[in-house]
Amino acid sequence: MPFPADFRWGVATASYQIEGSPYKAGGGHSVWDMFCRRPGKIADGSNGDVACDHFNRFRDDVALMKELGIPNYRMSIAWPRILPNGTGKVDEKGLEFYDQLIDALLESGVNPHVTLYHWDTPWNVYLRGGWLNREISDWFADYSEIVVKRLGDRVASWMTLNEPQCFIGLGMENGHHAPGDKLGQQEILWASHNALLAHGKSIQAIRANAKADARVGWAPVGSCSLPATNSREDVEAARNATFEMTKFDTWATPFWSDPVFFGKYPAAVDEFWSTCYRQPEAGDMAIIQQPLDFYGANIYHSGHVLAGADGKAEEVAYPQGGARTIYHWPITPDALYWGPKFFYERYGKPIVITENGMGLSDWVQTDGKVHDPQRIDYLNRYLKELERAMADGVKVDGYFQWSFMDNFEWNEGYRFRFGLVHVDYQTQVRTPKDSAYWYRDLIESNGATLA
Repeated sequence: MPFPADFRWGVATASYQIEGSPYKAGGGHSVWDMFCRRPGKIADGSNGDVACDHFNRFRDDVALMKELGIPNYRMSIAWPRILPNGTGKVDEKGLEFYDQLIDALLESGVNPHVTLYHWDTPWNVYLRGGWLNREISDWFADYSEIVVKRLGDRVASWMTLNEPQCFIGLGMENGHHAPGDKLGQQEILWASHNALLAHGKSIQAIRANAKADARVGWAPVGSCSLPATNSREDVEAARNATFEMTKFDTWATPFWSDPVFFGKYPAAVDEFWSTCYRQPEAGDMAIIQQPLDFYGANIYHSGHVLAGADGKAEEVAYPQGGARTIYHWPITPDALYWGPKFFYERYGKPIVITENGMGLSDWVQTDGKVHDPQRIDYLNRYLKELERAMADGVKVDGYFQWSFMDNFEWNEGYRFRFGLVHVDYQTQVRTPKDSAYWYRDLIESNGATLA
């Protein structure tokens, strides 16, 4: 059986999307609190002030995880809940919340996997330059140390940054996400470098302070190209397209992962650095290149390519009327085969699928249940491809479904639902969907029930 006995099945969430904003409980504001106040930025005019009220309902939510047989839970820490100003005084109530949450998880047989940053930059850090300020790497390291010293005796794995492509690309380049900036390429490169420095310094803080034998990694977007056929030419074209970088591109996998694993930027980035008014400092790349235990990848969909006459990748249009999620994302299950395969070949680390799932428009039906056969079919198709990758020699250590429960879906507000558990945002009633029970049975069988 391709899934080993110690395979880590789990679910994932993010702090701002489920907890309710830290400032409601005495913590600080984040860039998302401020972004949500800007007219027209959130599709339904909502915010994360309350979200799923997980801050007050976490014991019930953990009990539900136990009921659904969830053995691993990827969660994130809200930086402004720990440090209301991003630096300086610690909010003990914020630390106590995560202390109690992790204890509750362990008491229920759920292993916590902690992400230190899932986009909720403290507002006061943003006012001091945010990711454009080189000092943010030290502030983030200090925050990491505080958290790890408090929780590091009970955490199964640590992840530093979630999807830097998004909080830089969507947050600072095109303004679709908080903080809503639209900056030039030089500023984006500098912010990205500071984020990578923050990652490296955070890894150092984790290694120095974690008492448990925790595994350490990160969770970038798993951007890759998929071959249109299994021909050698198309596979090579897709592999090259995944890792070639001929110009500055915030979303390119090697832009982020090559510095982390090889200690250097792709040549196209180095060339661009030469034109910038700021340069990396001596020793920066050594800080960024910290040893990691796994390669986390958030994979939802990818585009297909074929080899052109010159062997170069040519994009293949998605079929008209092809299956799509409510986000209009194409459904491409083989992304969970080729993505892990390409990343494992290049970076040589075990793969953890840190996010995968689909957004739908789910509701409680007249029988009191939530029927979501599309999600079940989606997960089955994607996981069959992950199983195929493992059978072909790719080492995959775990899979975290996104998401455990419906939540605040960033600039889309509450319109789209990714959860295995339905949330009524007016009453906060939780209703496990059909997919939750399907996933429970899959975990119990260790993948044997895949059709």
